[in-house]
Formats: sequence, C-alpha cells, structure tokens
Amino acid sequence: MELVLLGTGSGVPSKERNVSSIALKLLQEQNSIWLFDCGEATQHQILRTSIKPRKISKIFITHMHGDHIFGLPGLLSSRSFQGGDIPTPLTVYGPKGIKEFIETSLSLSGTSLAYPLSIVEFTEGELLEDEQFVVTCKQLEHGIPSFGFRIMEKDRPGRLLVDRLKNDGIEPGPVYQQIKENDAVRLPDGRIIHRKQYIGPDKKGRIIAVLGDTRATDTARTLTDQADVLVHEATFGSDRADLAADYFHSTTQQAAALARNSNVKKLILTHISSRYQDGDDEQLLDEAREIFPETELAYDFYQTAIDSN
Repeated sequence: MELVLLGTGSGVPSKERNVSSIALKLLQEQNSIWLFDCGEATQHQILRTSIKPRKISKIFITHMHGDHIFGLPGLLSSRSFQGGDIPTPLTVYGPKGIKEFIETSLSLSGTSLAYPLSIVEFTEGELLEDEQFVVTCKQLEHGIPSFGFRIMEKDRPGRLLVDRLKNDGIEPGPVYQQIKENDAVRLPDGRIIHRKQYIGPDKKGRIIAVLGDTRATDTARTLTDQADVLVHEATFGSDRADLAADYFHSTTQQAAALARNSNVKKLILTHISSRYQDGDDEQLLDEAREIFPETELAYDFYQTAIDSN
C-alpha cells in the first residue's frame, strides 16, 4: 500500500505544484489504484509515474471546486485507449453534481468510453465495503460541500506458524495453503488439525484519512482518529490564519493539532497556496513539526509506503 501525491497545490497550477490529486496504490492488495480528486492535468502527472490508468478502479472526489475535478473528463477519456483487451470498470464517487458534470462533459465532447463507468453521488456515511476495505465519508467545513474519507483496511489473518507445524510433523507442501484457507484440515495420516492452532494473531488493518478542503474543525476527528496516515490540506502558514478562516481553509499548525489530537502516526500536508515558493517549505514544515513532529510537507510525486502494523 502506497500513497503518491500527484498534485499538491491549491487553486491554480504553478511551476512547482500542480493542483490536487492523490493516488492510493493497492497493487498487492487488489491489483488496483484508487484516486482522490482529479485536478487539471492529472493525466499529465500520471505520465511521469509508473501508474497505469487502466489500474485505476475508483476515483473519490472531495468537492466540486475546479482544482479538484477539471482533470476528470480528460482522464476518463484517455483511459479508454489504455484498457487492454478486457475493459476494466471504473466507479467515480462524488458529491451532488458530479454525475451531471461528468455526463455533460462527455456528451458535449462526443466522448464514448470503452469501459463501464459508474457514478455514485454521496452525502455522508459508508460508501463501500468489500472483502478488504471499508470507506466512509463525512462533510467538512468549506465554502461548498466538501468531504473527507476514512479508508479502513480490515484485519488480516496472522502468519502461518511454520515452526509449530514442523514440530508437529507437518512438513511444507500444499497442506499449508489448505490450513490457511480452512478452519479444519484432515491430514494424510488421518489427523484433523484446526487452523487457529497454527495461525498467529491477526494483523491489524491500516487506516488512511484523506481530507478535502476545510477549515479547522473537530468534526474531522471521526475520520482521522488513530489513522496510520492523515493527508490534510495546509493552504496557508500560521502567518495567514485569518485568511485561512475567511476562505474556509486550514493552516499548517491547525492540521498538525488535528493530527496530534487524533493520535495519528504520520501527517502529510498538501494543497499549498501558490503564495508560498520553494524557499518557504522549510518554514511551513517547521511550524507544523513544533506541534506534531511526524509531519511531512508533500511535493508533487511525493511517495510514502504505508507499512503493515
């Protein structure tokens, strides 16, 4: 599991930062990639990575501001030419209006897609659940409805206790896979063994929180609590706290305070205003780390692995 921040700027693209888009690579878990927001030129950013658009199976949109959605029509269209022999479906999740935006863009441009596209408009609550993940969303505090997402990996079975199996005279072979997959297995010698005797403790699932544009608000705690990684906007530094409040955004220190109060393991700051240049990055990072030391200030193409617990 790995996060790749494709665009880390706010409002408009700059030479240093493109606008918002985040990829969650789940290649080992599901052989797929989930995208969070799709600002202008996201597909250009993808060209500079190893990401294959046909692997993108889900796109989650935090809100309907242009710097978070203007890349959608182009990416959806281009994906048709990279689908392989068997088209892979794609689902877009977004707030009210996302369906009209996509369908109007594709219709007026005469675009036909070569793969099944589903569009799900949400309000709050659980968005999806499959065998591995549960995704929930909650509305934040912004000028228009803006949402944050909590991606929860379900606990995974513990490792096979090979030494214990060998000590009991059960040598490696196909039977090991049978033990992993079944509550009870009959061995060739007639013994019946139970999986719980040879499997270690469950591995705790990982939690990622990805927040859209928002003022500092305690309502986000339900999304961020105990997260392994929190991706939070930091449009402004602490020197522009009044501006952040006026424009429904957060500062570096406000994001850091939420991370600290939520007991997250790692905070990634993104959505940086173009008012700040490369030389300001150290100052922005330092003021966040004063409150929450485990903070990183993202740049375009920043990557981080989310290790198993």
